[in-house]
Amino acid sequence: MEVVEREEEIDPESNQLNQPLLKRNRTLSSNPLALVGEKVSYIESLDYEINENDLFKHNWRTRSRVEVLQYIFLKWTLAFLVGFLTGIIATLINLAVENIAGYKLLAVLKYIHRERYLTGFLYFTGINCVLTLVAAVLCVCFAPTAAGPGIPEIKAYLNGVDTPNMYGATTLIVKIIGSIGAVSAGLDLGKEGPLVHIGSCIASLLGQGGPDNHRIKWRWLRYFNNDRDRRDLITCGASSGVCAAFRAPVGGVLFALEEVATWWRSALLWRTFFSTAVVVVVLRAFIEICNSGKCGLFGAGGLIMFDVSNVTVRYHVMDIIPVVVIGIIGGVLGSLYNHLLHKVLRLYNLINQKGKIHKLLLSLAVVLFTSACQYGLPFLAKCTPCDSLLPESKSACPTNGRSGNFKQFNCPPGYYNDLATLLLTTIDDSVRNIFSTNTPHEYQPSSLLIFFALYCILGLFTFGIAVPSGLFLPIILMGSAYGRLLGMFMGPHTNIDQGLFAVLGAASLMAGSMRMTVSLCVIFLELTSNLLLLPITMIVLLIAKTVGDCFNPSIYEIILHLKGLPFMDANPEPWMRNLTVGELVDVKPAVVSLHGVEKVANIVNVLKNTTHNGFPVMDDGVVPPVGQANEATELHGLILRAHLIQALKKKWFLKERRRTEEWEVREKFTWVELAEREAFEEVAITSEEMEMFVDLHPLTNTTPFTVLESISVAKAMVLFRQVGLRHLLVVPKYQASGVSPVIGILTRQDLLAHNILTVFPHLAKSKGREKRN
Repeated sequence: MEVVEREEEIDPESNQLNQPLLKRNRTLSSNPLALVGEKVSYIESLDYEINENDLFKHNWRTRSRVEVLQYIFLKWTLAFLVGFLTGIIATLINLAVENIAGYKLLAVLKYIHRERYLTGFLYFTGINCVLTLVAAVLCVCFAPTAAGPGIPEIKAYLNGVDTPNMYGATTLIVKIIGSIGAVSAGLDLGKEGPLVHIGSCIASLLGQGGPDNHRIKWRWLRYFNNDRDRRDLITCGASSGVCAAFRAPVGGVLFALEEVATWWRSALLWRTFFSTAVVVVVLRAFIEICNSGKCGLFGAGGLIMFDVSNVTVRYHVMDIIPVVVIGIIGGVLGSLYNHLLHKVLRLYNLINQKGKIHKLLLSLAVVLFTSACQYGLPFLAKCTPCDSLLPESKSACPTNGRSGNFKQFNCPPGYYNDLATLLLTTIDDSVRNIFSTNTPHEYQPSSLLIFFALYCILGLFTFGIAVPSGLFLPIILMGSAYGRLLGMFMGPHTNIDQGLFAVLGAASLMAGSMRMTVSLCVIFLELTSNLLLLPITMIVLLIAKTVGDCFNPSIYEIILHLKGLPFMDANPEPWMRNLTVGELVDVKPAVVSLHGVEKVANIVNVLKNTTHNGFPVMDDGVVPPVGQANEATELHGLILRAHLIQALKKKWFLKERRRTEEWEVREKFTWVELAEREAFEEVAITSEEMEMFVDLHPLTNTTPFTVLESISVAKAMVLFRQVGLRHLLVVPKYQASGVSPVIGILTRQDLLAHNILTVFPHLAKSKGREKRN
């Protein structure tokens, strides 16, 4: 009841992003808060470790070969369904966006053609406001966790942090509709991040048998309703989402490996690759259907941003200079973008904390500014005659439709407006236009400068409003603009096409901001279908990432910190080697332990008065099988809070203090039930039952991970992260009479650097000295 009361007292909008949401004391343990989407939630760690209690061991021993094959077959079936459904939903989102935005732009261009500019502006702005309002209302009122890209929360989940309400059916529906509305409104955001979240939602719902209130209770499906298998499915969903966004199956797998997944193995690699292969097949099938004109305004190139498979890429040794320059610019601008976005998100949090109306007004203000710029700025550009274009250009000039490289806009016949070609179109078409090859004279430098400045501003102020949004396309547009500008200046001195310079610029800014290399390289290769770009793309990505790392962390790490999600980094801080886990345990509250056969009243008291999720189970008066015959205290293992609640709910009580037989346990519990994550329910216990006993031995994990108190915090952190632990038991270095076998338990919060520095502030000074040296 305490948790419920505290949730009512805390205003979800009252936490500021300019300070961590976690309330820290002079002790390490605390109840963490984090911002999940746009909602402040209590979070806890996940149980990725296999709970090897007596029920699990019996199930493992008695499982037949047929049952094992069925389990493996179901794993692959779910991986297939994740890819299949993600591919279908991604196609439907693309169809909806292209048709809604397409018909909107066709109507606006008709008004412009008739010189009814004010009517066209009002129509354009009105439709954009309505679409944005639909997306924002859904996110603010129905699913706050659907706002934003969702990738930081997925990254935290796969790191071992539970993110409540992140993968529900309501979140999935709002994410789909909100993405369609926000992208169709012409906002400077993409659907790539939301597609990663959508794929993860599909995977989670499939694994648990549907929404929480309408789950399928099929026996075999229940085997996947645990944190470990759910993690693998969500990894498949994340890679499928990237594949659906870029039609890049290998890039999707590498994105999951490099960016979001913390724990990886070869079997998971095969399943994620299988899921992305299914996505590609689904997308290819829909493209074949759309080629016949059955998809409305969705054309043949709807899912292909940039195809240069027929372009001959020539470069020589001197071309390494502009390539290096692009990499350096990408690293500097990427780190600057991360720094400024960090400030903007802190500002937005101050606005959002005032209530839902302010969130909606902020979204409307951004879309009004965006619409005014997209519609008004093309009037500043000069009309360019079509005659000056290269004769090899096969595109119609000018074009009056919703897409095309040479939009007429307000120009007379035979002329086109290059800035309208980039601004008054869908964001996907804008990428295709600025990436276009063999068009060296299509854009004026002034138009590209305006485009770059505008999307730098929109890229900062659009991300963070209460709609589903992605960072990929905004960064691609910014990077491609300065890449093409550099290509113009280097034109006489290089053989590289300006469109390829735009590709390299986009890759450099993404590496400078997101700090990805291998996955980005493969994604761009799959987008361009040209292996000749591989050497220069690799150089650009490596330089941009190296330069960016000199200034600040990646954008997703910054967002993780702002949201207060306790993400555990791969590399411990150097000063952690000077601190032992025994010193950490000394500043924690005393460990709370239970006996192997415990009184019900004691269990209820522990559950009521502590917030711990794991308790050591010990037996007193045990004679060791070897050594002296003196009685000792035996560490039987670790029992989870959820399993104690299960025992109370099932009324598994004994009238006398004794150990139960194996058959008695199997009558009451199954291994699948104990592996499931269930919501806490109040349990009514009578005064008579309070005096009874519970045998905790069969429910206890008899193989918990333990470390000596003398081990360094750095080594404990590496073990904790790589194995995916939730609890790490600290045992004494010396065994003696009267010394407890467990002197403390370390959790994720105890091993985070900022929590340790709160208790040991002198380590911050040594940290500064190490940086200076």
